[in-house]
Amino acid sequence: MPTVSLPGVCVWLTGLSGSGKTSTADGLATLIRESGRPVSLFDGDVIRQHLSAGLGFSKEDRDTNVRRVGFVACEIVRHGGVAVCALISPYEAVRNEVRQLVGDAHFVEVFVNTPLSVCEARDVKGMYQMARRGEITGFTGVDDPYEPPKRPEIELDTVNHTVRENAERVFGYLVHMGFILGD
Repeated sequence: MPTVSLPGVCVWLTGLSGSGKTSTADGLATLIRESGRPVSLFDGDVIRQHLSAGLGFSKEDRDTNVRRVGFVACEIVRHGGVAVCALISPYEAVRNEVRQLVGDAHFVEVFVNTPLSVCEARDVKGMYQMARRGEITGFTGVDDPYEPPKRPEIELDTVNHTVRENAERVFGYLVHMGFILGD
C-alpha cells in the first residue's frame, strides 16, 4: 500500500497570557496524533525552560525566543512534519519573520483572541496582579504591548467556545488545506 506524503505545516497560536493558547494547542496536538500524524508541540513556558533559558523579557529577548522556536518549527516543516507552537509572541514583525522563514503556504497563524479581563481572571500564577502592582515590568498586555495579527488564518474565541470546539476548528482547517488526511 503506497504511503501518502503530506506537506509540513506550522500552526502558530498567539495571544495574551491566559488566552487559552496552550489548552488549544494541547487539544489540537491530540487530534493530530489521533489522525495518525506525528506532531511536535512547543509551549512558550516549556521553551523558556529549555530552548531559551537565560533569556529575559526585553523586546530583543522576546524576539530571540520567537525566532528560535520559528527556526526549529521551520526545520520540522521542511522535513514534512507538523509543528504546533503556542507562544505569546506579542510583536507582529517577528511573527511575520517566522512566517517568511517557514513559508507562507505552510504557516497557519491562529489568533487566540481573548479579552484581557478574561485572561486576568484565568491567571492562576498571579502574574497580571504582580504587573498591575508594579512588581514585574514589561508584562504583555499591562505595560508592554500586544500587537494582534492583522490577517490570521484563524481567529478563536475562547469565551464562547470550548477548548475542544476551538481545537476541532483548527484541525478542520488543516484537513481542508491538505495538511491532515480527513475521514
